[in-house]
Amino acid sequence: MSFNPILLLGGSGSIGQQTARALRAAYPDVPLLIGGRDYAKAQRAAAEMGNAQAIVPDMNSADLGLGKQHVSAVVVLYKDHSLAGLRFAQARGVPHLSISSGIFEIAPEIACFMQAPNASAVVLGYEWLVGATTVPALHLTKSFAQVDEIRIGALVDEQDTGGPAVAEDFAYLNRLMPAALTRREGNWLWREGDDAKAVFCALDGSKINASGFSSIDVAGLAAATGARSVQFDLGQGVSLSRRKGGPLSTEIILDISGQDHNGQALRTRHAVVHPGGAAPLTAMGIALLLERLIGLDGTPPIAPGLYFPYQILDTSHYLTRLAQEGGEILPLSIS
Repeated sequence: MSFNPILLLGGSGSIGQQTARALRAAYPDVPLLIGGRDYAKAQRAAAEMGNAQAIVPDMNSADLGLGKQHVSAVVVLYKDHSLAGLRFAQARGVPHLSISSGIFEIAPEIACFMQAPNASAVVLGYEWLVGATTVPALHLTKSFAQVDEIRIGALVDEQDTGGPAVAEDFAYLNRLMPAALTRREGNWLWREGDDAKAVFCALDGSKINASGFSSIDVAGLAAATGARSVQFDLGQGVSLSRRKGGPLSTEIILDISGQDHNGQALRTRHAVVHPGGAAPLTAMGIALLLERLIGLDGTPPIAPGLYFPYQILDTSHYLTRLAQEGGEILPLSIS
């Protein structure tokens, strides 16, 4: 089956190129449109990927400067303040996935969806590393009959910068989002000041100083599990693999409490680890979402609707791909 090109807005950046490689590894014949502000850079990225074309999108034009060019999906890999990519996707009736908005600014996207709910699938891909927290967490909650609390600690290696676009997005979010959306004992609140400070134990037990982070994972996991307390803390430091003299990695600590299926108290701690850092794990999630959104895997494409990534990603397939890339979910001791 042939497919129209997938449009990667920001495709010449670090995560964009990782995403293109992830797609190429599984679907070498799928054409790509590599969109970037620097045409020469986009051309180099397109040449490296093969079966790809470089473009400089016109974000002030309804057709993004593409004219009658057909696409199968639109992926936005940077903060699209104009929502031009979303409006283009809805007008063309193709899926839209963006990964860089903050939880505090999703109202414009939701409004666009509500205005045209049957136009296309719209994925709020702002989960930490696009499913790397929610998919494993929901998998792990199968051991629970009741989930009371989920505490997430994400460790970003200080050398894992992710490229200039990622740095720009983080600077933007940190400036405008100083408080962290949190669910605590059934109530929604915003942690700020000293209340936003946290410490979590990394993979090897070392203490990581962290701050509350407003990830949409908090809202999604609370809704999916019914947990009365959910919080996300983000810390930066030296990842375990680098402490051992190896390359950087990324770590996500999942601490879940509740009751097991016999009514007994249960608490588990696990770490989601990827040896390549945040960018390839993010790219893997994007590629797996595109696989389902447009039916690259031979199954029907996802119907129009508003989705979290975890509602689309198949858990078994995700964990298999994670293992193939050298990632894993590791059980940790309860301290």
